[in-house]
Amino acid sequence: MKIRPARLQNGDTVGLVALSSPLNMDSLGQQLAFLDELGLRYKLGNTIQPYEGYLAGTDAERVQDLHAMIQDPEVKAIFCVKGGYGLGRIIDKISYPLIEENPKIIWGFSDVTLLHTAVNDYANLVTFHGPMLARSKGELDTLSKKMFQQLFTPIEIQYDEQISPLRTIVEGTVRGEMIGGNLNRIVSTIGTKFEPDMRGKILLLEDIGESLEQIDGMLNHLRLARKLEQVAGFVIGNFKLPNPTETEEDVIQLLAHYLKPLNKPALAGFQIGHCEPNIGIPLGVDVILDANEKTLRILPGVE
Repeated sequence: MKIRPARLQNGDTVGLVALSSPLNMDSLGQQLAFLDELGLRYKLGNTIQPYEGYLAGTDAERVQDLHAMIQDPEVKAIFCVKGGYGLGRIIDKISYPLIEENPKIIWGFSDVTLLHTAVNDYANLVTFHGPMLARSKGELDTLSKKMFQQLFTPIEIQYDEQISPLRTIVEGTVRGEMIGGNLNRIVSTIGTKFEPDMRGKILLLEDIGESLEQIDGMLNHLRLARKLEQVAGFVIGNFKLPNPTETEEDVIQLLAHYLKPLNKPALAGFQIGHCEPNIGIPLGVDVILDANEKTLRILPGVE
């Protein structure tokens, strides 16, 4: 089993970093009050400031910011506050032994998928796929906020149709370690040192802004790389399509084309990813996926 980071306590300090795209400071400022609600203090990394261009600082600055938070004994968790693009440029420059020696909660999603898969494989550490604090509009919804409580108390998460309607693509039940996240970012690692080990794993997939043709191409890439056949089961999160003529049903049919021949349990409809609510979950822990009863049980991510 992977290392589970220590749970948060009231009064703990979390480190806020931007390892991908730069953020609008106003979008973060609205959310800092939420950390106060959680009873947390926070430290702003050097990347939490306005930047020109499409990156939140140079590659060296972003790596240094992450390393500083990992080494800071006061910081008990690291929240990536913004996604976008940029982690792919630095995942080979991060010290994974340093992370393994200083196991802390790492939280984020989207572009942070690259950090999740690398840390899961190279630092042997459980991480958390959950909503960012820097948001373009409004506060986090109530259910998304509630998911942060799993960082304080080791709880088993049970996701069923009380949260959202679920759709069985392939029937069956399977237990295994959950990995994955953003489809685009996972595909970008294929053929590199950071290609995730998918053997016997439960693979989470979600994405935004990709057309059906692009999703098709990425799934086919995983098929040709023989990655899909290695997976034990599939958890399908939210896919927000850019074209209004393309529907959720189209995505389901496309996924069925690739997943049904594999005869591995596959369940779709999870509000995980670029959606509201965005259900935060640990990656690197064992889960039980039951596509017959339409449930997903996830072991605690902290100790």
